[in-house]
Amino acid sequence: MMQDALYVDLADGDLRLVKLTEAHREALRGVCAADPDIWPIYSSSFGPGHFDKSFDALIGGAARMPYAILDGDRLVGMTAWLRPDWSAQTVEIGNSYIHPGARGTGFNGRVKRLMIDHAFASGIRRIEFRIDERNKRSQAAVAKLGASKEGVLRSERITWTGHDRDTGLWSLLPREWKN
Repeated sequence: MMQDALYVDLADGDLRLVKLTEAHREALRGVCAADPDIWPIYSSSFGPGHFDKSFDALIGGAARMPYAILDGDRLVGMTAWLRPDWSAQTVEIGNSYIHPGARGTGFNGRVKRLMIDHAFASGIRRIEFRIDERNKRSQAAVAKLGASKEGVLRSERITWTGHDRDTGLWSLLPREWKN
């Protein structure tokens, strides 16, 4: 089954993506608390006061396959496969957050390259990214990977703050992958 091939632990040197479990809760809580100002541009908050509810939803959702991001033995963030559609061979990469200390170092690019390479090798033919239109940093990051912006899903969801979010829909196909 494609899900079994897709949702596996991944590694590239000191970078490891391991299935996010209850055992990661406290370490991830600390990592997410390092940047409380970022959460208003996310659909849900993993900041103080909201962390447990969001963590429970992330690890308990059938349409989510979350990872803990490890740099050596240190947990530095999270990411996930979202909305897998096995019949269409598509999946979204999202729910990504990296500790501020690891941003701007190329670490996120390494995470995404590892996931994208693995997804295409597993039979996925289309990878999607759904990004809040206010999140210019994430839009620049997926554009750098070679993803194309297909358009904007207007008023696509209401975020945890009550914001009526417009969501940019980006995609990446194997022939476009720069690797």
